[in-house]
Amino acid sequence: MQEPPVILTCAQPTGGLTLGNYLGALRNWSRMQVDHECYFGIVDMHSITTPYVPAELRRNTLACLAQYLACGIDPSKAHVFVQSHVIGHSELAWVLACLTPLGELQRMTQFKDKVAKLGFKVKEEDTADLKFTHSGSRAQASVNSGLLSYPVLMASDILLYNADLVPVGEDQRQHLELCRDLAQRFNQTYSDTFKIPEAYVGKSGARVMSLADPTRKMSKSDTNQNATIFIHDEADVIRKKIGSAVTDSGNEVKADPEKPGVTNLLSIQSAITGEEIPSLEKRFEGQGYGTFKQTVAETVVEALQPVRDKYLSLVDDKPYLESVLKDGAAAAQKTAFRILSKVYRKIGFVERPR
Repeated sequence: MQEPPVILTCAQPTGGLTLGNYLGALRNWSRMQVDHECYFGIVDMHSITTPYVPAELRRNTLACLAQYLACGIDPSKAHVFVQSHVIGHSELAWVLACLTPLGELQRMTQFKDKVAKLGFKVKEEDTADLKFTHSGSRAQASVNSGLLSYPVLMASDILLYNADLVPVGEDQRQHLELCRDLAQRFNQTYSDTFKIPEAYVGKSGARVMSLADPTRKMSKSDTNQNATIFIHDEADVIRKKIGSAVTDSGNEVKADPEKPGVTNLLSIQSAITGEEIPSLEKRFEGQGYGTFKQTVAETVVEALQPVRDKYLSLVDDKPYLESVLKDGAAAAQKTAFRILSKVYRKIGFVERPR
């Protein structure tokens, strides 16, 4: 009997998951577990590359798990684990780092974007040796090597489970390509060991944009909280956020590149209800933005209410959440040890005494 394809996908435990996460990814994750072997990771090691509060990280990790489960992930059908609970992620990352040219990491778009968010300007006189300038006096402490080597750890996350498929958004495709390159490089250097992972293309998920700036993707790290709907937001909070969402001049409810705000709300309504956008345009013809926003708000409230209720029932049940993570880590560890021992043998390490 053929084994089901292995899927690996992860999220950082930084703040709440958003409506964009739910419509674009999490709904698909719950469908994947039916006919795939799924590893759903909470990647806390990635979360320490930028400033954070340790107590918040611990709290957010359990909250992230509660949100996973509230969105339909079933720990009896999938392996749900915390990255730091599994030996092998950082160990394999070191092996892969020794196969990664520094220039490849320095050219990563996300690295340059994150550096820019910290207030640095990237000078690219030589793309193989980027230089950074900053006007602030404490800037030198802001960019750490973890931020640079983040994609190598991400590659390790994937290859440690020999994943066949990895769901990724456009902002992570460059990282997946590096992972594929590293898998091929290792195989060519030491003999076939890793599968070459492919991007998972499931049922199309909605790309949900910021309510405050619909030219940018909705983000859980947005400093403007009105720009983002979180899956555990109260109903009145959701109504207020959608009611204040940026639309456009005029009052025509129509998807158009010149009307990104209205287009975003139409996309949200369509993603939840399944109604095609042209049909929605016809339904709201002549009704104006007020009625349209109210309808979208009630649709979102109705869709997220069961998720919020389940999240609230789980988030304070620490013993149950910890039991889920214990079982998930045990299953993940079996696979991780098998892959890591194979890698260590291939690269010439002496077998660990038993």
